[in-house]
Amino acid sequence: MAALLTGRTALVTGAAQGIGLEIARLLHEHGARVALADLDAERAGKAAAELAAAGPEPVLPLGCDVTDETSVDRMVGATVERFGSLDVLVNNAGITRDASLRKMTVEDFEAVIDVHLKGTWLGIRAASAVMREAGRGSIVNISSLSGKSGNPGQTNYSAAKAGIVGLTKASAKELAHRGVRVNAVQPGLIRTAMTAAMPPEVFAEREAAIPMKRAGEPHEVAGAVLFLASDLSGYMTGAVLEVGGGRLM
Repeated sequence: MAALLTGRTALVTGAAQGIGLEIARLLHEHGARVALADLDAERAGKAAAELAAAGPEPVLPLGCDVTDETSVDRMVGATVERFGSLDVLVNNAGITRDASLRKMTVEDFEAVIDVHLKGTWLGIRAASAVMREAGRGSIVNISSLSGKSGNPGQTNYSAAKAGIVGLTKASAKELAHRGVRVNAVQPGLIRTAMTAAMPPEVFAEREAAIPMKRAGEPHEVAGAVLFLASDLSGYMTGAVLEVGGGRLM
């Protein structure tokens, strides 16, 4: 398979584990210089070392709090300083603080909105400032099917992931004339540490409702991100791709 991102620089947030790490790994395999950003800088360092050992392209670990404007600006600045460009940004960082409406605290609502929605907005703003000047770039935001259908116990998460869709489309319209594309991916039930913590009967019930009758794997989400990051999707912006086994079609 020909490398799709040779000579490009990609920055992935929440990249120390799970879906973020698989995205970073696949972009690296396709020839990108990759910056792995995570709130856990130590874990990002270990993930970066793992990727660096697997291929020739350089890898840069970065600590970043995506809810902090200065931290996000430094993350983008450090990536450009090290690699000389920024061609791809993947806004993947996320958390969950699940609870019913009756039991959810304001702090848990705000924490999830801040990481997902504010964090994605800060990432788009910082990266697009660089990409606009270059006249090209691809930003991929990670939403969720829960932002389309809503999940009980996830009023914060579902609201944030729905908000990312609106943010994607609005920023895509603002940036299209400067050659910067903004798209989103909506994963469904994916096998990660987060879903592994679900009660087995709940996981089985959700899996049974999927037409393909199985949960997805992190690398399948990464494949959709690679497509949107590469020139294969050169005439796509403001699009939202579902990676959910047909669950909400």
